[in-house]
Amino acid sequence: MSHSVTSILSQIRSYQTQVTQPVGPLETPQTNALQGLAAPQDVQGASFTDTLRGAIAGVNEAQQKSGALARAFELGEPGADLAKVMVASQQSQIAFRATVEVRNRLVQAYQDVMNMPL
Repeated sequence: MSHSVTSILSQIRSYQTQVTQPVGPLETPQTNALQGLAAPQDVQGASFTDTLRGAIAGVNEAQQKSGALARAFELGEPGADLAKVMVASQQSQIAFRATVEVRNRLVQAYQDVMNMPL
C-alpha cells in the first residue's frame, strides 16, 4: 500500500511542478536577471487544493476509462480485449485505494493537530 501512496504523492508533486513552471521564454527569472530586472511575482506556486483536485481528477479519469473499456468488452467491440480491461481495472482500483489512503492520512494529521494542547 505504501508504494501506491508514494505513487500518488509523486503524481501530486509532478502536477505541482507543471503548474509552477513559467509560461514563456521571456518570463524566466534567468532572462530577467540578465537584463537587470526583478523576476516577476505573478507566478505563484500551486495551492494544495489545486494539486489535490488534479490528483482526484486523475483517479476519476482512470475509473471512467476502466468503466468504458469494460462496457466496450461486454458489447464485444473489437478494440477491447480482456487484458486491457483487467489492466485498466487494476490501475483504477490501485489509484482509488491510494487516494483513500492519502485521505485517511490527511484526516489523521488534521485530528492530531486539532488535539494538540495549546
